[in-house]
Amino acid sequence: MDKIRILLGKIPLFPLVIISLMLGMAPFVPEPHLWEKLKMLGNGTLSAPMDIFDLLMHGLPVTILILKLTLQKKDG
Repeated sequence: MDKIRILLGKIPLFPLVIISLMLGMAPFVPEPHLWEKLKMLGNGTLSAPMDIFDLLMHGLPVTILILKLTLQKKDG
């Protein structure tokens, strides 16, 4: 767990927020891929390899951001 804290501590917050917003919301029209893939996951229709890759690609920065903010809050 300490290695994860060190690794997340090295990632600058501002660029991570920008990347999370851009990838999390892209494409903006008609609906973001992340939202579309999460709905597919909830419906049980997320089965194509490309869809799974899309979910990981668009969701990973958001997940890292949440982890970083959670650990920062915990550390004070």
